[in-house]
Amino acid sequence: MEALQKGQPLFGVLLKIISTIAFTAMATLIKYVSDSYPPGEIAFFRSAFALIPVLIWVGWYGGLPSIFITPRIGGHVLRSIAGATSMFFGFSALARLPLSDATAIGYASPLLTVVLAAVLLKEAIRVYRWTAVVVGLIGVLVILSGYIGPERGPDRSALGAVFAILAAFFGGIAATQTRRLTWVEPPGTIVIYFSIFTALFMLLTAPFGWAMPRWEHVPFLVGSGIFGGIGQVLLTQSYRYGEASLIAPFEYVSMLWAIIVSYLLFHSTPSATMLVGSAIVVASGMFVIYREHRLGIKRSRERASKTPAGPGA
Repeated sequence: MEALQKGQPLFGVLLKIISTIAFTAMATLIKYVSDSYPPGEIAFFRSAFALIPVLIWVGWYGGLPSIFITPRIGGHVLRSIAGATSMFFGFSALARLPLSDATAIGYASPLLTVVLAAVLLKEAIRVYRWTAVVVGLIGVLVILSGYIGPERGPDRSALGAVFAILAAFFGGIAATQTRRLTWVEPPGTIVIYFSIFTALFMLLTAPFGWAMPRWEHVPFLVGSGIFGGIGQVLLTQSYRYGEASLIAPFEYVSMLWAIIVSYLLFHSTPSATMLVGSAIVVASGMFVIYREHRLGIKRSRERASKTPAGPGA
């Protein structure tokens, strides 16, 4: 795989923004067919066909077949179980929520990852990040408050909001396990095994009501996988060209795409409650990223101060 190239941050930002467009395209295609197929079947197509751009990417950089070699297959299985569960609930939410609302609630996942990293990875989380997490989760509650009371239509379901929260929670577990794997595994190996195992896990849902895809829906199902795989490749590549503290905040550009798509294609406008809650969640997420950046600088300085001077110093 190619070496890190941290000297082109603007290119990294561009790749990150394009990745948000690819993921929004994936979610849009899934929403179009979510009423016709069970979430397990949709997740199968999303995972199986994501392998096409991922394998092309890995092959391009000469990572085949060594990318499949891993002594930590159990870790990949655990990460895939959590990710597949998140995907299942996320697609169930897309069938019942506006794309913008599902996207906004999904922003809870990085906040939950902070909590899970403290519990599962024993990471030290200081008061500033805990405060940001609490504020962000209050923002999620503001969004969810719009779903308390009578149903507001087929695309504003309280059950859909619950599914979105479950998707965010299991996404946090998957991210925590991914963080553990990145200590010892290359990104390509993690992405490939996630797609393979998720597709296999979703095959197990076939006896529970899969439907034969209609020919006009095949491009949507296959396209969701292609766009999902492209988004994953671009996301991974973006962090090769810039620091995470610069690249990560552009994840929130996806809210803009989600609102535009919801309005133009699904004739859905965001509520004031959703916009206020989203602003709170985004602000807290940005603060978490900022704190990670500052702590990273501090750790680098501490390591540098402890490095013994060379004989020529």
